[in-house]
Amino acid sequence: MAEQPFSMAPVRRGLSDSALLDEVQRNTFRYFWDFAHPVSGLAYERSDYLASRPDLVATGGSGFGLMAILAGVERGFVSRAEAAERVLKIVRFLIGCPTYHGAFPHWLNGATGATIPFSRKDDGADLVETSYLMMGLLCARQYFHRDDPVEGEIRHWADILWSETEWSWFTRGGQAVLYWHWSPNHGWALDHEIRGWNECLITYVLAVSAPRHPAPPRVYHRGYAEARAFDNRRVYEGMELPLGPDWGGPLFFAHYSFQGLDPRGLSDRYADYWTQNVRHTLINRAYCIRNPRGWAGYGPDCWGLTATETDQGYRALSPTEDIGVISPTAAVSSMPYTPDESLAALRHFYEEKGDRIWTDLGFVSSFCEARNWTSQAHIAIDQGPVVCMIENYRSGLLWELFMSCPEVKQGLSALGFTRAAAT
Repeated sequence: MAEQPFSMAPVRRGLSDSALLDEVQRNTFRYFWDFAHPVSGLAYERSDYLASRPDLVATGGSGFGLMAILAGVERGFVSRAEAAERVLKIVRFLIGCPTYHGAFPHWLNGATGATIPFSRKDDGADLVETSYLMMGLLCARQYFHRDDPVEGEIRHWADILWSETEWSWFTRGGQAVLYWHWSPNHGWALDHEIRGWNECLITYVLAVSAPRHPAPPRVYHRGYAEARAFDNRRVYEGMELPLGPDWGGPLFFAHYSFQGLDPRGLSDRYADYWTQNVRHTLINRAYCIRNPRGWAGYGPDCWGLTATETDQGYRALSPTEDIGVISPTAAVSSMPYTPDESLAALRHFYEEKGDRIWTDLGFVSSFCEARNWTSQAHIAIDQGPVVCMIENYRSGLLWELFMSCPEVKQGLSALGFTRAAAT
């Protein structure tokens, strides 16, 4: 077996809450800093792919990584100058990569920039992964605002990458919905409409906010919001859930879009998004505490069902798809919504489970007490929300950066979003 690209890390029990958050952010940040691809600076899809697929980097995971780097500067893990040089390396690499109507593929070769197919017909644009990358680029553009040659060049390339994405193309000829994929070899063969409450709110916000090739607001109202699994209003674990599938779905729905999109006071005709995410999180936790399937290990401090690596392959876990596997990113990345409950879970994962799941790159993807199984992988889209959502809980940094974008403000207004004044 190939040597693991990570090492188990010592557990320092009894840390203060602040020191524990520093510790978890610092190690998880290393996934995007020390473990980044040496040529491009982009984020590897997974740590356990390094031996077999050494140049496989993730577009969306790299967008999360850009935001994690900004948090790393604020926490003193790296200097602003070091971070600026790294981000410049990334955007210079991205500007040379092939895109498809301005959208990036799911996977890239981190050494050459070539597209790596995600599946046989998914060998071109992935609009959702592109939206995560653009979210990170816009945060970086807003953060590196100084009159400095390096920071100025970051802004220059970020603006080009952002403005050249043809969001309108992904309406497939003017339909009232966005499509997830387009292939230069297979066209629209995957035929995947982006509908229903899921991880894709950010995709619609950016599509309508785009400076040169925007999609019209009707794609959001008649496409995304017109789906069987959008409006919910049913009660689970004693709480009414505004949107989403039964029991809310995997917890990453409350994380991916909201690393940049600030849900505090954010609402539209469909929901209050702070209420949505808090209730989704509390329902997921309450289900794990009730533990109707009797899985070993579940409890008030050990909860969190989301998409993750399992001993049965990569699965999108939720109360309706529960196989006894807990993923630390689920509870930890929910810290803005449930600070006390998430901090207790974090301390449990670190102090009680850390000898098995804590490494120099942060927590591994998941574990299952019932089958005595522990993942040997870290996954970029797990690690990014840990750093970013903890930072949003602590300082609101990434929320403030993303929401400061003039284009985003205009797009949210066009979609009918409003923001309540802070109290």
